Amino acid sequence: MSDTTSGLAGGSSIITPELVALDSDLGADKNSVIAALAGRLAAAGRASDAEALTAAVLEREAKSATGLPGGIAIPHARSEAVLTPSLGFARLSPKADFGAPDGPADLVFLIAAPEGAGSDHMKLLTALARALVRPDFVASLRAASSADEVIALVEGVLPERPASQEPAAPEPAPASPATGAPVGAPGAVAPPPQDADRSSRGRTIVAVTACPTGIAHTYMAADALVAAGERAGVSVRVETQGSSGSTPLPDDVIAGADAVIFATDVGVKGRERFSGKPVVASGVKRAINEPDTMIEEALRASTDPSARTVEAASGAPAKEKDTGDLGWGTRVRQILLTGVSYMIPFVAAGGLLIALSFLLAGPDITDSASAIVLDNTLTNLPDGGLGTYLGAVLYQIGSLAFSFLVPALAGYIAFAIADRPGLAPGFTAGAVAVFVGAGFIGGLVGGIIAGFAALWVGRIPLPTWARGLMPVVIIPLLASLIVGGLMFLLLGRPLAAITTGLTDWLNGLSGGSAVLLGVILGLMMCFDLGGPVNKAAYAFAVAGLDVANTASLEIMAAVMAAGMVPPLAMALSSLLRPSLYSTAERENGKAAWLLGASFISEGAIPFAAADPVRVIPSMMLGGALTGGIVMAAGVTLTAPHGGLFVLFAIDHVVWFLVALAAGTVLAALAVSIAKSVTRTESASADTGGARPAPVRS
Repeated sequence: MSDTTSGLAGGSSIITPELVALDSDLGADKNSVIAALAGRLAAAGRASDAEALTAAVLEREAKSATGLPGGIAIPHARSEAVLTPSLGFARLSPKADFGAPDGPADLVFLIAAPEGAGSDHMKLLTALARALVRPDFVASLRAASSADEVIALVEGVLPERPASQEPAAPEPAPASPATGAPVGAPGAVAPPPQDADRSSRGRTIVAVTACPTGIAHTYMAADALVAAGERAGVSVRVETQGSSGSTPLPDDVIAGADAVIFATDVGVKGRERFSGKPVVASGVKRAINEPDTMIEEALRASTDPSARTVEAASGAPAKEKDTGDLGWGTRVRQILLTGVSYMIPFVAAGGLLIALSFLLAGPDITDSASAIVLDNTLTNLPDGGLGTYLGAVLYQIGSLAFSFLVPALAGYIAFAIADRPGLAPGFTAGAVAVFVGAGFIGGLVGGIIAGFAALWVGRIPLPTWARGLMPVVIIPLLASLIVGGLMFLLLGRPLAAITTGLTDWLNGLSGGSAVLLGVILGLMMCFDLGGPVNKAAYAFAVAGLDVANTASLEIMAAVMAAGMVPPLAMALSSLLRPSLYSTAERENGKAAWLLGASFISEGAIPFAAADPVRVIPSMMLGGALTGGIVMAAGVTLTAPHGGLFVLFAIDHVVWFLVALAAGTVLAALAVSIAKSVTRTESASADTGGARPAPVRS
């Protein structure tokens, strides 16, 4: 309609008086403020569903805070609930905390864009975000005495006409004080000022900025870096990989750069273009908060022979192996989670097929399945009839799929380290681990060795004519030889001894020892809700399914039951005490019933992200109770996934359900009490985002 076409001229339809709240009390927390502004957009007919818009903005907030230095916040999102690109503005009293390093915000812009918004609309929204790095604009917003004055200020920083009315219009951006060129645009240069340090003159830094939504932080980071370059006397050229599209930096500019800055929360497109350049890497918000520091770090890296560089594996899409400011703890976690995440589909497929085979033919099918499949057909059934034959077939398929568990784990751990050249040596390492009996532990160790071996081989200098052989011949051959030799000659038997000892220990657990193990596994499953600790407990359990003894099947039951507790507990708490939760959280609670029943612990993440101090300990308490009861009752489970949908694979199913119910109720009570005693109630849907009264215990 007119709101999205001609009405955009001058920016007048982006923000209207009813979307402006001056010196308002919209709540003490960001959830309340976001809900209130979303309610204003819906009341003005600019959004179809205030709750859906609120949920989308809060989901973006969970990825990274939108608070900026100087008392500013720019919560934003793209959502199907948004009917036309819009800005909601609030000047708060009191302030609300949006996660800025210097404290709460008093100026809040809610930037809302339709899900399918084109680049023309996105440019209008990002123009405002870029203006927020200008102190004069921010000061004018604080001094504005009316909604109309705020609107005039906003219109002053937006383009006069949308790009759709002006062919080949440049991306709107504030002009560089030094050059008049758009700040942060590809090719925009900050020339050295007259008083700049002479050692910085003539040096160039290139940068890439990108955030998940691509509306605001991408462009604000670009502008902040260019402005910092002007202050340091350095030429800074930025490629913004945002929702308005991206114009790649010219190859000659990259080639002539002294260093590169990656300020991104998502992957860098075309990373291989920067291969070999000294790099400073961080999240996009650091470039907004500390641009001068990042410029200084890039300048130091440009003269440091030992500085980190952007590296690309030969013959594979470039991938920066040394992740700048990411610590080794974070890097190791990413590597292991990559292996586990690629392993899980093999586990789910193979394990569920094996569980179905037990349902059709009984657990004794494990001893005779191979012979039955080879010696019988649908027209020549075994003694047990069709059920036995189909059970044997399912068991064989599941066993074959399950046999890829350790090779897939090792292969994709190596892939996370060395990209595609690491796959062949990684799978080889996993196969060797299975052959020597090192199992899951051998796969972890072998995958790491394979990845670093492939990475090392890929760095061997070769003549140009031989580089093409690197990814397909040289790296797989040498890296597989290295990891295979180490596994066979040095590591295989010690790792196999560790695996055998662990298996024997589990088989010998009984009474209090088994209960304690169940408690520990329950705590691990609920600690980070799908993170590395959760995945470690899960991988430990599914590795035992291949052994299929009583102890390993009890562990699988304890892990699945405990992992179901967090989403079910949050669903129960939000149902019984809805006043403790925001509108978005109550909607998440409805979805969490199904996620919990399906054994998807991640269903509780939205609650934990918003309130980790109260949610996570409560969930761990419930998970520990569930895990302990399962182990004490001797519940066994032959399926690695599925939750309540694989009850057929559970022995002592009543005790499984009792343990699950007990942990869910305990966790729900714990989190409800914690929130009642210490937390102020979030915005309610019934109040349209107005601040509700605090909850008292």
